[in-house]
Amino acid sequence: MQRLMKNLGVYLILVVLVVSVVNMFLTPQTAGPEVAEVPYSQFKTDLAAGRIKNFTINEMKAQGRYADGKTFVSNIVGVKDVAEEAAARGVEVRIAEPPETPWWMTLASSVFPTLLLIGVWIFFLHNMQGGGGKVMSFAKSKAKMFLDNRPKVTFNDVAGCDEAKEELKEVVEFLKSPDRFTKLGAKVPKGVLLLGSPGTGKTLLARACAGEADVPFFSTSGSDFVEMFVGVGASRVRDLFDQARKYQPCLVFIDEIDAVGRQRGTGLGGGHDEREQTLNQLLVEMDGFDEKTGIILIAATNRADVLDPALLRPGRFDRHVVVDTPDVKGREAILKVHAKDKKFAPDVDFEVLAKRTPGFVGADLANVINEAALLAARGGKTEIGMAELEEGIDRSIAGPERKSRLIGPREKKIIAYHETGHAMVAKLIPGCDPVHKISIIPRGSAALGYTLQLPAEDRFLASKNELTNNICVLLGGRVTEELVFGDITTGASNDLERATQVARSMVTQYGMSSLGPVVLGRQRHEVFLGRDLGEDRNYSDQIAFAIDEEVRKIVEECYVRVKKLLSDNRDKVDLVAETLLEREVMDGHDLAVLLGEEEPVSEKSEEKAASESAGAPAPEEPAPAEEKAADGFIPRAPVVSNEMAPMERKEPPSAKGE
Repeated sequence: MQRLMKNLGVYLILVVLVVSVVNMFLTPQTAGPEVAEVPYSQFKTDLAAGRIKNFTINEMKAQGRYADGKTFVSNIVGVKDVAEEAAARGVEVRIAEPPETPWWMTLASSVFPTLLLIGVWIFFLHNMQGGGGKVMSFAKSKAKMFLDNRPKVTFNDVAGCDEAKEELKEVVEFLKSPDRFTKLGAKVPKGVLLLGSPGTGKTLLARACAGEADVPFFSTSGSDFVEMFVGVGASRVRDLFDQARKYQPCLVFIDEIDAVGRQRGTGLGGGHDEREQTLNQLLVEMDGFDEKTGIILIAATNRADVLDPALLRPGRFDRHVVVDTPDVKGREAILKVHAKDKKFAPDVDFEVLAKRTPGFVGADLANVINEAALLAARGGKTEIGMAELEEGIDRSIAGPERKSRLIGPREKKIIAYHETGHAMVAKLIPGCDPVHKISIIPRGSAALGYTLQLPAEDRFLASKNELTNNICVLLGGRVTEELVFGDITTGASNDLERATQVARSMVTQYGMSSLGPVVLGRQRHEVFLGRDLGEDRNYSDQIAFAIDEEVRKIVEECYVRVKKLLSDNRDKVDLVAETLLEREVMDGHDLAVLLGEEEPVSEKSEEKAASESAGAPAPEEPAPAEEKAADGFIPRAPVVSNEMAPMERKEPPSAKGE
């Protein structure tokens, strides 16, 4: 029966087609090509002249035979008059009765169109809702319920967000042993909102809650409530909580809640917008007149700024848990979690890898481990080594190597000097983050080379001096091109864009200019579009001119400083650039050895061994540096200076601090 209902529309279409074919064959056929079709005027003339022997009138058509034996057919007007005139002239006339339509044909012509429309409607709804034979199931919740088949993930599988785990462990403990809390009059939070950047592990935390809590777990997403039919979203919210009440105490997880939780009054539909009706129903279910104590709602989003205030107030989402970008210890723990089921070489040091991946979230680190495993398998190795992990980090920052890209000798020399300029400025200016790697091997879609700096520790603030140093490092490539070749290229376009952005932020946001400690400009919010669309000028044209002058002044002062610095050390610039042309890749130690700041590894090892044999403590080796933010505002991700394609440049994804 279910299968019959599923294909009802197809069956009805086939029946109608069969009826149409039968009807076509049962319809009386018109005269063949041997029958002469004559006009009515000719028929009247032949009838009056006595040339017609006999004819039959079928509805409004006469078909008969002439006296000479030829047949004819003609459309006539006034059947009674024509019949009387023919009878008066002695012509044999027969009036045919209209054929009687079978009862089943009448029934088919009246009932089948209606059945066809019903069948098509059922077929359409069935396919649109994904099958299952439930025609009216589109108003039901699409949440997946987990009872005995809950996810096997536990809090031991989550790392890098200890504070968030503690908050959620408390919720799980309440569900396991509520008496411990209710004895003291404590009430469990009705809702827990997980906030954080993409990839930080919000959904993984929710899965861990499902794995730890011995209660039913419902999982859905914000977009599952949205449908083309009016009222379906609110109906699905009601159905979700109706199901949850049957299994309370339980957990309900809504991923990407901003799909239905956006602030009301921001849609073009006003108060009758479908999403707003869905949100209203969600607000009532969470904290309406009917209080519920056994349902805990967990939601996740990376756009808390667009959520409705009524959704964020105490009594609905009481607890806001921030799942932030992990620090160095958190990154090390995350790497170890993802390395559980993989084989690693003895030289792999996760602490070093953690210090070289600041700004990386859990998803980035998982990708680094996976890329390293793929590279090891591609090379036929049985273990993942440190070289593969380093390459995995480089792939995440700048993309895969493109050694097949052919670059001419002159362009390659320009790229080498450009990257040398970035590295030398970072070396020569005190306080700059140390250089970790220089490469002129093309990577990704547009990068022809890059220079990577790694800070020595996590930092969350940037001083004016640090921001100025960042601008100087970004300008190092353009200045070197001008000094060495007497010409400039398009390769520094992204460097100039980022340097200008830092300088403008210093003037308009951080109050680090002669305009004083003021913030100039504010974010513009478009009410009907519900998002930020640029900056609103709250200053005069005179101040705007002063801002441009201050930005130009900061950049030009840094440009002059870098030009003098590189001119005074031109011999070192040439030495590093020529070496880079030969090797194509240099790390920070190679650069320090080349400049005479450190000893080669072999000599250091011999010195260390001699010290140990003499009982003296071995000299300390510099700790692996940590990467710095690309924007220079909140240093969390690597500073990557890229030599890009001539006409267009694009910043690597991981260098954006995202």
